Amino acid sequence: MSSEEGQLGRTSMETTFKSFYNLNIDRLRQDEYPMLNDTVYLDHAGTTLYPRSLIQQSSKDLTENVFGNPHSRSSSSQLSTQRIEDVRLRALHFFNADPEQFDLVFVANATAGIKLVMEGFREQVRGFWYGYHGESHTSLIGVRENAAQHHCFASDDEVEAWLQDVTALETGLHQNITGLFAYPAQSNLTGRRLPLSWLRQVRSRCNASNGKAYTLLDAAALVSTSPLDLGDTSLAPDFTVLSFYKIFGFPDLGALIVRKESSLPLRSRRYFGGGTVEMATCMNESWHVKKQDSIHEQLEDGTLPIHSIIALDSAFAIHHRLFDSMEHVSKHTSHLAHMLHEALSSLHHANGLPVCTVYEDSRSSYKDSQTQGPIIALNLRNSKGEWVSNGDVEKLAAIRNIHLRTGGLCNPGGVASLLNLSPWEMRRNFAAGQRCGNEDDVFQGKPTGIIRVSLGAMSNMQDVRAFVHFVEEFFMEQGSSSQSKVCPVRVDTRFHISSLAIYPIKSCGAWQVPPTQRWNIRAEGLAWDREWCLVHQGTRAALSQKRIPRMALIRPELDFDTGVMRIRFDGHLPPSIPDVITITLFPETLPFERSSEYVKTCSSSKVCGDSFRAQIHASPQIAAFFTAALSTPCTLARFPPGPSSRHSKFHLKTPKPPYHSILPTSEPTIPGAFPTPPPSPPSGSSPSGPSPILLSNESPILTISQSSLGHLNKIIKQTSPSTKPILASVFRANIVLAQSSPGPEIPYDEDNWSGFRMVDSTDDTPDSKQVKKTSLQILAPCRRCQMVCIDQDTAETSQEPFSTLAKTRRLDVKEQGGQKGVFFGVHCALEMDREQIGEGDGTVGATIGIGDSVVPVRKEMGEEGVEAGSL
Repeated sequence: MSSEEGQLGRTSMETTFKSFYNLNIDRLRQDEYPMLNDTVYLDHAGTTLYPRSLIQQSSKDLTENVFGNPHSRSSSSQLSTQRIEDVRLRALHFFNADPEQFDLVFVANATAGIKLVMEGFREQVRGFWYGYHGESHTSLIGVRENAAQHHCFASDDEVEAWLQDVTALETGLHQNITGLFAYPAQSNLTGRRLPLSWLRQVRSRCNASNGKAYTLLDAAALVSTSPLDLGDTSLAPDFTVLSFYKIFGFPDLGALIVRKESSLPLRSRRYFGGGTVEMATCMNESWHVKKQDSIHEQLEDGTLPIHSIIALDSAFAIHHRLFDSMEHVSKHTSHLAHMLHEALSSLHHANGLPVCTVYEDSRSSYKDSQTQGPIIALNLRNSKGEWVSNGDVEKLAAIRNIHLRTGGLCNPGGVASLLNLSPWEMRRNFAAGQRCGNEDDVFQGKPTGIIRVSLGAMSNMQDVRAFVHFVEEFFMEQGSSSQSKVCPVRVDTRFHISSLAIYPIKSCGAWQVPPTQRWNIRAEGLAWDREWCLVHQGTRAALSQKRIPRMALIRPELDFDTGVMRIRFDGHLPPSIPDVITITLFPETLPFERSSEYVKTCSSSKVCGDSFRAQIHASPQIAAFFTAALSTPCTLARFPPGPSSRHSKFHLKTPKPPYHSILPTSEPTIPGAFPTPPPSPPSGSSPSGPSPILLSNESPILTISQSSLGHLNKIIKQTSPSTKPILASVFRANIVLAQSSPGPEIPYDEDNWSGFRMVDSTDDTPDSKQVKKTSLQILAPCRRCQMVCIDQDTAETSQEPFSTLAKTRRLDVKEQGGQKGVFFGVHCALEMDREQIGEGDGTVGATIGIGDSVVPVRKEMGEEGVEAGSL
């Protein structure tokens, strides 16, 4: 590490790590960060949090002064202009940048600053050469699309070799073209701090032997917890971009800091607008004169975000009062990161294998704040060395109110390097449907993203302990084996349907099928199930209870006598909104003059990533009802008539257990929680193609077992006696099965089924061949998320049952096209016999009802196993 870097990046910071912890943080959190009560925030690299006093002071400033639009002589306009220039100067001083040598351009964020630099360079006569580091954010990578030539430096070593001899590498930079070299001061992925000495080397060596080369430094990640010293212009980048919200939490504002000696390429930018032009003509000729007084006047198009800039003045003042300096913030966060790194690295399963794979670079150390920022990049493995799904980590973190980030983090080069992903593998994964944020985040035995934990100025030791405890609780296996004994399977066990429910409006309340009513079952699922959904009025995307728990309080009721669905909301509504609205079930029966008022076809709506043409209810009263109930602009939409364009998800193939347990083997046996791998289903038992679905997430029908639910409640009671029993309603199943056979109940027996037959309990036909039977095939176990923690009666959220399910029903390995995740219940689809198919519509003759007998088809026995002594 050179002395230049110490001066530029971390002035007065010790080269070696020295423990420093700000004891005032705990008090500050109570007074200034009430949003952190019962919350663990570990995403400061995304944005840090704003203190209460910042909001109060900036609000006071705005309410006590009149700030007008600049570029006028009025007193309010002049006040705004003066304050903006004062804040600009204060921001330069914050980075120790001499206003005689630097100018600061206000932009929306660091990405906008990068784009502004690119706009200037692309106007060069011969274009420009662009070199960027492989660990760059996509905001830097995207510049290459406008460059005449570009080169990605895959490593620090490649950059160093290029700087030693700029002609040695075939980078494309030559004397006849302007060059721009860009890299991050700190990786947003791992927190590694890259050498700042490159800035001076590029300026001296490239310009001596090649065409003029400039430097662009992405300092957004660095400045969030570390000082940036631009005091020596010979060491400073030509262009520096950053986002103030990463430092202060508020306002949402960024900056481009320009070294004045290097501003020439930016002056080539052609666009002008607002205050960046002195005069322009547009009638008989096209002529204009741009402003020339300062760089920022030439680049700040249109009206600046006046109030955000004024709020930035308060941000500087409050931050100094709370934390004194960025040097103190850096010491504090470095200490916490070192503690967290040590704790995570020490976690091991009972068999000795590490729990965490922490991604580190040999050139950085958590003991040295000059080489490493307060970010931990990691992935988790189970005791077999298999990768844990980051989707499961994020779901569990949500119910523990832990805020972190997973995925590729807009750093494709860094992710590819850490996870050893070749470009062809990334293209293959994309073609297979992998996207950042997908639940399927392990392909061919490799993770596609990482878990990022990042600390900030107001982080404390409680945050560190909470995350370490979280990993220990859910992902560190304490026993010598992850396989628990399984109770013997009873092949003669019989079940019956104890309840039937449909969800006419997706993600809203259930409607219970009356006990005496037979209910139609179709290829798409139970009749009237998830035929409607609520869509956002702007995006037309379907709303989800996972995002809006209050949707559980919307209660639909079907009335076939009058042909309507009545909908009420079990919550508070404004007096102008009716308590109940009615929707016709059969719009085709409406008079022609009313049909166009009732629904209109939308070009495209989205549910679970699938696009479909929805029928949007046109009534403003309907939209007003749902908008008032959910405090979200939405309205009702219906799946269009005709064949469904949606189908069950491709991943619904039965995965092989065992399910993963982190409970020690000394604990009581958990019957059925970890079934041994059964033989493959008989050939021909799979459907010929995916089942059609309406608006359900993944499959036509969802089934759960009361025996499994009872066993789950028993485990929850053992670990948390005060927790009230979990109701079947939280799993939002269509069919709930109960055990009919005498003797002890067999939980999770459905794991061993390939399907089941339902026999009409009301049919007293003596001839067994004439008994009405309906068969369902089990597609796969149902992968669960934190939505099961929403009480369907109150819309209140808790940590159960997902917390316990994650410890007893998690599958970490993906075999033969199966799934990874936390499972409860099974996805099902109708198996149609020829006798049940009517005149080609596939819907006639299949009905089920409460009390129907259920005969399992077991995977290990096939069809022969169900017939013995049963029918």
